[in-house]
Order: sequence, then C-alpha cells, then structure tokens
Amino acid sequence: MSAIFKREFGSYFSSPVGYAVLAAYMFFSGIFFYVQCLFLGSSSMTMVFQQMFFIVLFVIPLITMRTFSEEKRQKTEQALLTAPVGIPSIVGAKFLSSLAMFALCLCSYIIEGVALSFMTQPDWSVIIGNVFAMAILGSSFIAMGLFISSLTESAIVAAIVSFVLNVLISIMDTISGTVSWDALTNITNAISFQKKYNNFSLGLISLSDVMFFVSVTFIFLFLTDRVIERRRWA
Repeated sequence: MSAIFKREFGSYFSSPVGYAVLAAYMFFSGIFFYVQCLFLGSSSMTMVFQQMFFIVLFVIPLITMRTFSEEKRQKTEQALLTAPVGIPSIVGAKFLSSLAMFALCLCSYIIEGVALSFMTQPDWSVIIGNVFAMAILGSSFIAMGLFISSLTESAIVAAIVSFVLNVLISIMDTISGTVSWDALTNITNAISFQKKYNNFSLGLISLSDVMFFVSVTFIFLFLTDRVIERRRWA
C-alpha cells in the first residue's frame, strides 16, 4: 500500500498537474484573503473559507481525474490489479495520495493565518476548525472523484463529470428553494454539502455533520472498490 501511495503522490509532481493545482488553489485563497482580511481590515477568515468552497469544486476533479482512468488508458491497470495487495489497499492508497495532495493546498490557510497574526490576533481555533472542515469536505469530493475516475479511461471525462456532480450537489439548496415541496426541501437540507460546510465555517461543529461527510467518503470508496473488484475478475 505504501508503494502505491508513494507512486501516486509522486505522479502529481512528475507532471504539471500537481504544480497547477497548488498554484491555482493558493492564488484564489490569496485573493480572497487579501480582499476579506487585508483590504477590509478583518481578523476573521470565515468569508475566505466560505468563498473557497466553490474553488474546491474545481480543484478536486483535477486531483482525482487520473487516479484510475490513467491506469486504464496506459494499460497498466492489470499489472496493478494483479499486484499482491487487496483492492481496498489500492483504493485506499490512491485516496490517501489525493487527500495528501489536497492537504498541501490547505497549508495556504496556515500561511495566511501566520501573516494575519503580524497585524492582529486571529482566532486560531476557528482557523484550525475550518481547515478540518475543509479536509473532511475535500475527502468526500475526493472519494466521489475516485469513483467517477474508476468508471472511465478518459481523465478529461472524469474531471468534467466530477465537476458537474460537485456543482449539482452545491446548488441543491438553490434548486429546492424554487420548489414548494416540503419533502424535497427536507431531503436537500439533509444532504446539503454547502449548508453543512457553512456550519463549520461559522464555528458550529456538529458530530452529525462530521459523520455525514465521513459516511459519504466511505460510501463512495466502497463503490469504487466494487467497480475495481468487478474488473479484476472480468
């Protein structure tokens, strides 16, 4: 498992993908930090985290798009599937490598928090709490991206489908607001990613919200495992 993790994580920096993802994430994070904290003179980074929610929708598909689709395209999938490791270990290693790549992106908030501390007294508990929230949000999107990537051999298709799925999930609140159907509203509120994440960004940490993101992550990792297992014996 560790060998697969090292290979997958290293692959981000053996191509422009890893550098592009880091640059794009830190660029937008820096822009929002400048406007919300430096320009407006605020010591709170809450708005930075809320606005970065939408950037995550773009970034995660770029991180996950090649995880399984590239193996199929380059015909290296069979060598991977016949390796002396279980399918859960393969899926887990690819998930952890993608999560590690995303964790590097999240370091931008720590840098911004340190910069803010030279001018004011930021609330580090809020910053750390929001980084944690962004991490479990990202883990859910990553698991979904892995599942999409396992279904196709085109990295571009995987990225587009993952992005569309992420956007649909993020606008569910808006869609339900246009329909006067209480049952639909209750369902969308129960599975709303953005609403649950906004609770974290406001400092409202709920165990049910944490378990929601953890459950979504494990569900999609399980589905990915089933897809790969089926191909292993096909």
